[in-house]
Amino acid sequence: MIKKLLSCLALGLLLPFTARADEKPLPKLTVQLDWIAEPEHGGIYQALARGYFRAEGLDVTVVQGGPNAFVTPMVATGQTAIGLADSTNALLQQAEGLPILQIAAVFQDDPSGLMIHASSSVHTFADLQGKTIIARPEWAFLKFLQNKYHLTFSVVPQNFSVTAFLGNKEAIQQGYFIAEPYHIVKAGGQMPRFLSTWDAGFRAYSVLITSRKFAREHPAELRAFLRAYIHGWQEYVAGDPTPAHEALKKVNPNNTDEFMKFSRQMIIDDKLITGRDATGGPNQVGRLDPARYATQITQLEDLGILPKGKVTTSHAMTTEFLP
Repeated sequence: MIKKLLSCLALGLLLPFTARADEKPLPKLTVQLDWIAEPEHGGIYQALARGYFRAEGLDVTVVQGGPNAFVTPMVATGQTAIGLADSTNALLQQAEGLPILQIAAVFQDDPSGLMIHASSSVHTFADLQGKTIIARPEWAFLKFLQNKYHLTFSVVPQNFSVTAFLGNKEAIQQGYFIAEPYHIVKAGGQMPRFLSTWDAGFRAYSVLITSRKFAREHPAELRAFLRAYIHGWQEYVAGDPTPAHEALKKVNPNNTDEFMKFSRQMIIDDKLITGRDATGGPNQVGRLDPARYATQITQLEDLGILPKGKVTTSHAMTTEFLP
């Protein structure tokens, strides 16, 4: 009897180790950021820190980006499964034949806009006539403004610094709504005003992209990723962001508590994650609207930036993987 009992105990002790040894490793999935890790990626880091990706059966690695991240080619060639981009450039690269697919929203409106000083004489888009703008020359929004408001202005290439802006009270510079204002105020300047792209009717998304091959071969992984991703963003903007902020500080020490609090509040105040339209709210997180894509494609075609008929809405994006 004792011998039998000892045998049963030994078997019970062995079974958990045997089960763990038989477990398959979680599928690995790499996400390439468009910029260095900051609160603009808060939902992703919240999902990482809270274990939402792992709970969905995924082993997710996030790779930081920067000015020369080349996200789209990396996704198109399968070097990374998912990347962050903006819908405008993604559409242009899809027209060039890159086999990518836009699968979810990061921001319902791309936060890029024109920064102007609080005391600037510029108050409307029409006031840009004859001005000099510090921006990326290839930014499609510039041509959109010239066409819509019949403007003529000069463009000086930007270098991702606010020094020139701070030194000239009439300066106009392309900026990221949730980041540059903090650095300007921190450097002793006043909170800048913004001429936002959405106010002009240029409604680009900040998006997640994947390759057509990955979408075809790994639909279950994409659905699992997006469930965790949306959960992370919903919690980051409406709950306690501490897990994400602690993770962000580890990967990017420049993320101070003060900056992250500021940036997150800007995201919340302008409803960048939840959307500014009547349909906006927690359920809008991550969503893409085919009608908005149809409008943007037409706008880019009318500007001569996108060849007519080269990209359709169904070719550009899908809501198939969204929960």
